[in-house]
Amino acid sequence: MAASRIVAHPPPYLHRQSPPSDAAPSLNLTLLPKRYRNLGICASLRGDKPHSVELRATTSDVVVSRDLLSLPRPLSSTQLSASVSDGSCLRVAYQGVHGAYSESAAQKAYPNCEAVPCEQFETAFDAVERWLVDRAVLPIENSLGGSIHRNYDLLLRHSLHIVGEVNFAVCHCLMANHGVKREDLKRVLSHPQALAQCENTLTKFGLVREAVDDTAGAAKHVAYHKLQDAGAVASSAAAKIYGLNILDQDIQDDSDNVTRFLMLAREPIIPGTDRRFKVLS
Repeated sequence: MAASRIVAHPPPYLHRQSPPSDAAPSLNLTLLPKRYRNLGICASLRGDKPHSVELRATTSDVVVSRDLLSLPRPLSSTQLSASVSDGSCLRVAYQGVHGAYSESAAQKAYPNCEAVPCEQFETAFDAVERWLVDRAVLPIENSLGGSIHRNYDLLLRHSLHIVGEVNFAVCHCLMANHGVKREDLKRVLSHPQALAQCENTLTKFGLVREAVDDTAGAAKHVAYHKLQDAGAVASSAAAKIYGLNILDQDIQDDSDNVTRFLMLAREPIIPGTDRRFKVLS
């Protein structure tokens, strides 16, 4: 009768050995915890009882190598969920340049993310679909200016999923290069939505409006070209980034100026969470 044995080497699995010279099958069981009681199983087919199996158990101590216990533990679904919630390691696309309101909204939606600027809304959609970024945060509606119809069209044309939304309070500032006073300004540059939201104030100042692609881009243009007769309507963050002087703050016609941004992803559900949708106010 041939006895089976416990072996203390990886990997853990159950297998059968039945060499031609041994009529009794042998089972080897490998276990890998910290310290085990080994179980020896003896099994044989008895000649006098062909259909019976005889079992005998023995025990002994075996210590497994410490190296096996130092292996990294797999990530849990809770850890995955936490990393998505705080934006760790995520690349998030937004439309505009550094200092845009959309960048601030992306950082609010996914703190600690890497915000990636895109020239156009469609570029942000494409970047997510092509795995160049993980998410996109794009405006869909403003409490004063209404819907951003372009992004509604892009939602129909692209296969992205809305996984949440973030509401961002917009505070417009009139800014210009240092040494330029408000009375020196003849024109003001900004995104059409921002200009519309400051219509009454800009009319009172007697400024000609010039539309550009985004608010932060307007601030960058004024600073780069050192314009003396033109200002920009943008965020205080943009003024700081591009070294402009803020002439007036909160120049929007309605103080209750909120833009709703959509959080877009390739997959419909964030792993490890029990909610399909989240709203950040």
